[in-house]
This record gives sequence, C-alpha cells and structure tokens, in this order.
Amino acid sequence: MPLILSDEQAMLRDSARDFLAEQSPVSQLRVLRDTTDADGFSRTLWRRFSEMGFTGLMVPEMHGGLGLGCVEAGIVMDRIGHQLCASPLLASGLVAVTALRQAGNPGQQQHWLPLLGSGTAIATLAVDEGSKHKPWRFQTRAIPRGDGWCLEGAKTLVLDGHVADLLIVAASLGGDPDHTGLFLVSPLAAGVTVERTVMVDAHNAARVSLQDVQLSADAMLGSPESGASALAAALDVGRAAVASELMGLADEVFDRTVQYLKDRRQFGKQIGEFQALQHRAAHLYTELQISHAAVLKANQLLDNDIAGAAAAVAVAKARAGRTATLAVQEAVQMHGGMGMTDAFELGFFMKRARVLEALWGDSNFHLDAMARRQAY
Repeated sequence: MPLILSDEQAMLRDSARDFLAEQSPVSQLRVLRDTTDADGFSRTLWRRFSEMGFTGLMVPEMHGGLGLGCVEAGIVMDRIGHQLCASPLLASGLVAVTALRQAGNPGQQQHWLPLLGSGTAIATLAVDEGSKHKPWRFQTRAIPRGDGWCLEGAKTLVLDGHVADLLIVAASLGGDPDHTGLFLVSPLAAGVTVERTVMVDAHNAARVSLQDVQLSADAMLGSPESGASALAAALDVGRAAVASELMGLADEVFDRTVQYLKDRRQFGKQIGEFQALQHRAAHLYTELQISHAAVLKANQLLDNDIAGAAAAVAVAKARAGRTATLAVQEAVQMHGGMGMTDAFELGFFMKRARVLEALWGDSNFHLDAMARRQAY
C-alpha cells in the first residue's frame, strides 16, 4: 500500500483542517481550562462534529455512520492534534465504536451504534487500573451471579468518563485474570461511582468505582470468547488514533518553531540562519517524516487486518510519542524563556504530548511488546 492519501482522504484532511481551525482554535482550550467548564469540552462544537460526520466516521453505514476506516479517523485526529481540540471523539467515536463493532451482538450494535454515530450518546472504555498501562491483568472482576454478573473493582484514566452515557468495562471473568470480558455499564447504575479528574493537559478523564454492580446476562459485550480480542482491537485503534493526534501536535509545534526561527532576529540576523539551529530543525523534520509514515502504515494495516496490525501499531505509537516529545522540547528550547510561560501556547502542546505519550502504553511499553513478540 502506498504511503500517500487518496484524493477523497485529502479532501477530508482539508475539510477537517479548515473546520477545526475556525471552530476550535488552541485558545478555546485555555478558556475551557480557566473557566473550569463542567463538561471540559464544548457541547456546541460536539454537535458540529456530528453535522460534519466526524462522530460517525467509523460507524457502519447501516447504522447511520460514514462507514470509513482508521486512515480517515487518523486524518481527523491529526488535525485535532494541531488544534488541541478537547472532544469525546477518541473515546466514543473510535474506541467504543470499535469495541461494539468487534464484539457486540446485533441487538447491542443496533441500539448503541446509531446513538454514538450521531453524537447523541457518548461511550468510553474503562480498562486501566493503575498509573501504568497493563491491559492483560485486571483486579476488576465479573462474578457470575444468578442469570447475570456482579462487577467489583475500580478503573482510572477513563477518558471522558464523567460525561459518558455508557461505560465499556473490562473485567476478569470469574476471578480468572487470563479471561477477559467487556461489559456495558450505565454510569447511573447502583454501585457505580464516577469522579472526574482534570488532567495536566486540561483534557478530561475520570475514576470509576464498581461496588456490587448487578448486571443482566445481556450486559456482556458479545461473548466470553470475544472479550479479549475485542479489547485488543479497540486499544489498537485507540493507540493508532493517539499516534495520529501526536503527529498533528508535533507538526503544529514544528511549524510554529520554524516560523519563529524566521521572525526572531539576534545579532543583526534571523536566528534561523545559525547553523546549529538549522541542524536541529532538519533533524526534527526527518523524524517527523519517518513517524508520519509509520502512523499511516499502522492505520492502513488496521483497516486491512485489525488482528494482524498489532506490531505496526506498537511501532507507530512508540515513534509518535518520542517524536512529539522531541518536537515540544526543541520548540521550548528554541523559543527561549518565553516558551516556558503560560501566556505562550507551547506549554499546552507539551502537556498534551506528555499525556498522549503515556496513554494506552508509552514508548517503553510498546518497545517491550515488540521485543516479546520477536522473542516468541
């Protein structure tokens, strides 16, 4: 597969670029942060996302969506990275939709996919339980009880959990950590407690506590046999989307830095004329291009064979995280002291890059995963 966009994908990129630049400038994130907005994102902007079709990008056409794939989702997430746009698209429109598509029975899909595709409802995946991403071990348990299940446990870093209408909770089945089930849980159900946590990047997550949560048998997403594979697929789609957002973020920071090198004058010349800064900018440019190729390849493979794309996704997430980190660090250094001030927007990019790099596995997590795959 060529590592270039089709004409239709390029049109989507241009449309998303213009829409987000106009409707969601970086300054909007500052407003959300400083006003301690209860939702942490703009409901008006979310409705416009729906009108643009972004909320239904990966929802099948038979359920009212656009029926597009990970490449198209990555294009939109890239532009979101440019603008640092806070929205539930990643959690709901991409990750939750993938879990439902992979494991949901016809009734579950028919009920939830149209709601998520239209943006009427918001869903999110609840998987992590500690400060480090460990998707293969859960303390949260799903215990058979009568004709249904009882959930016990707690989750952290549940993206947009405070505004979710549906939680997709990963739990070990019958206390066996090697068998995973996914459960559809209402945040309003008895025994469920959701506590919002505002992250350092002014985006949104929540802690979820599950105490003796009684669920019917049809609350399980799919079957006990499909839980692990559906979780892996949803996480890989999420990781590739995060890698795309990281690359958009890194591109924006690079563009701003290059412009500053052209504008700032010192000792009677543009600082971009100094060879040391030229070398650093050139090195960053090459890293950006290599990482862009890795991310696009991962998204293409996910669309072609979601179960066989894990290695490519690991490479993309690791590279995107490290490249974005390099981009924001170089940007702050080349801007000098002003780059460290809150009045300047570079700090927002640095904080967002740090959160995204750690989300669903940092570069070390994915490099380790690659090493283990090669070992076996």
